[in-house]
Amino acid sequence: MKTLRVRLISLSDLMATIWPLVLVTVIGFIFAYQFVQPAPSRHLSISSGTETGVYYEYAKRYAALLVTKGVTLDVKNSAGAHENLQRLKEGEVDIAFIQGGVQEELKAGEESKLRSLGSVAYEPVWVFYRNESRVDELHQLKGKRIAVGKDGSGSYSLVTRLLEANGIAKNSSGLVQLAGPGAANALQRGEVDAVMIVSSVDAPAVQKMLHLPDIKVMSFSRADAYLRRFPFLSKVILPRGVLDFVHDRPPKDTFLLSTTANVVVRDDLHPALASLLLQAMTEVNGKNGFFQRPGEFPSYKDQSFILADESERYFKSGPPFLQHYLPFWMAVLVERLFVLILPFLVLLIPLLRLAPVVYTWRVRSKLFRCYGDLKFLENDLRQHYDASRYADYLQRLDRIEEDANARKIPLAFTDLLYTLSEHINLVRKKLKHLEYGPAPEKKP
Repeated sequence: MKTLRVRLISLSDLMATIWPLVLVTVIGFIFAYQFVQPAPSRHLSISSGTETGVYYEYAKRYAALLVTKGVTLDVKNSAGAHENLQRLKEGEVDIAFIQGGVQEELKAGEESKLRSLGSVAYEPVWVFYRNESRVDELHQLKGKRIAVGKDGSGSYSLVTRLLEANGIAKNSSGLVQLAGPGAANALQRGEVDAVMIVSSVDAPAVQKMLHLPDIKVMSFSRADAYLRRFPFLSKVILPRGVLDFVHDRPPKDTFLLSTTANVVVRDDLHPALASLLLQAMTEVNGKNGFFQRPGEFPSYKDQSFILADESERYFKSGPPFLQHYLPFWMAVLVERLFVLILPFLVLLIPLLRLAPVVYTWRVRSKLFRCYGDLKFLENDLRQHYDASRYADYLQRLDRIEEDANARKIPLAFTDLLYTLSEHINLVRKKLKHLEYGPAPEKKP
């Protein structure tokens, strides 16, 4: 009998077992890659407002925070919220400050491409007038000279809408297109009777008019009615004496209408950058303010735009988990890899458990054919034994044995070869028994 051919491992069987598993894993990897977000850009642009406006100040502070995370924010000045919205629609910028109410100018379907990251500040509607007679209704200003801001600005748009609701037409000769410090100076000199401005309390023009001795702030006596007509508005209170305790200014609680400053982005902004921007918004706008409580902003106050998914998650649970413990770009890399690794592991673990079973089956299957031939021969001997074919039976047994010995069987499975050899010998003994009869018993 020839020497059994054994090896420590069968490379051919191993490769035949592994390549389907590798193929399935690669297909799963390619499928998972379709869901991996591309790496975020390191450059963003934001349309803010005039250099003297509060939007510009917010944007510069955002830029200072983002640059520490390796992201450059290019701040672009503009004439106001209308130009910001136009730039955002046309893809000239990634981010823009939009004043509440301006978005109503969007055409059908345009709003679906834009998302709100949230409101960041109240922007009250200030009505300053000369201390001649008490004014608590806008229609009382009819026939007066009113500075309403410059055409194209968000302030001008909102102010003229409120005036039109009170019977003062947009094209009235008394409406003067003055804004900011120019409007404040004109009111101080008596060139206009009133100034309507939509801006933060920190705006220089607002601060100046609040402290002019002969200038009053109008309290909206029917503020709640305005909220029904203009859902994007809120009501805020300028408390009595908050400007000057000694001279009790203002002399009573003053009710103001207020819109909000909203950070709006295109719907294709990378989620990681949206999260980073939300953190900057929290740092800059989340503190205590003249009209706001600590932590009140950013929040979803103006619901004219669809809230971004990232903002919804951020408002519920804060920044992404990994960004708490890793630098921004490292956290982004790990998040992207996780999308690939998770399905990779889901596939690989069961496949690795299946591989030894497949490998064992392949090795054992090499001897299955030999056992099949041996079984056919044994059945032939039992049912159709022909003494004239004795030599043919022996030759068939020898071929089965040679075939078994020619198989490349790993060392760990040599017991199968020895077992097969024993079974071949058993059939050989049975064949001799059929040919020569039972061996004579030895006498004692």
